[in-house]
Amino acid sequence: MEKVIHPVQQKDEMTRLPVLRLELDYELMTLHDAMVNQDTSAIKRSKLCLARLREEWIQLTQ
Repeated sequence: MEKVIHPVQQKDEMTRLPVLRLELDYELMTLHDAMVNQDTSAIKRSKLCLARLREEWIQLTQ
């Protein structure tokens, strides 16, 4: 069973990476806009979201 599940998980991870990259880019843009507007609450939200996305990226690429 493990031999069947492992390739499926790898395929899911490889399809998730491009989507995750787009999410990171969008969130970085959101953070930039918040910094330009000096919106501290939006900055905090973006940083939290970026930290979560970063952790996911690290898990998928290891």
